[in-house]
Amino acid sequence: METLTFKPENLPDPIVIRSMQLEDLEQVQALDQMSFSLPWPASAFRYELVENLSSRLWVAETGGQTPRVVGMIVIWQILDEAHIASIAVHPDFRKLGIGARILSVGLIDAIRAGSILATLEVRAHNTAAQALYHRFRFEEVGRRPRYYKDNQEDALLMTVVFERAGSQGESYLEWLERGRWQET
Repeated sequence: METLTFKPENLPDPIVIRSMQLEDLEQVQALDQMSFSLPWPASAFRYELVENLSSRLWVAETGGQTPRVVGMIVIWQILDEAHIASIAVHPDFRKLGIGARILSVGLIDAIRAGSILATLEVRAHNTAAQALYHRFRFEEVGRRPRYYKDNQEDALLMTVVFERAGSQGESYLEWLERGRWQET
C-alpha cells in the first residue's frame, strides 16, 4: 500500500496516510510527546525508521500548502505477529476517523507482510482507544498489573487473530479493505 487519501467532513484539506520518512521525525516526536505521559526518547523513532528492520511506520498528514503530521502508527513485525507499539492522533484532529484509518492501513500492511494476528497494550482507563480496538475486533486477552511507570496503571493486552476476525464469508483482510470497520 503506497498511500491512502481521504477527506474528513470537518477539514478543508484531505488527510494522506503514507510511510513515515526521516523528515517527519521532528513532528512525530512532538506528536508523541503531546499524546503520551511516557513518550518515547527522541532517538527511538529514528531507530525504528532507520535501523529496526521489523518496524513498519506510517503517518497521517494534512494536505494543503503546509502539510502537518497529525497521526502516526508504529508496528513491529515479529515473525507472523504484528505488535502495535504506538499509535497516536493529534488532539486537535481526534474524532475525525484518522486513528481508524491509520490503524486499518497498518493492519492491512501487516497481513500482507505475513502476520496472522496483531497484539497491543492499552491503558486500562483509556476507553476511547479500547473502543477503537474493539471496532477492529481486538479482544482483551490479559492484563499487565502496574505496567505504566508514571502512575502504576494496568495495561490491557488485546489481540485480534486475523483468521477468526473475518465476517460473513470475508477474510479479515477483505473486511479491512472494504472499510467494514466503519459499519460497527
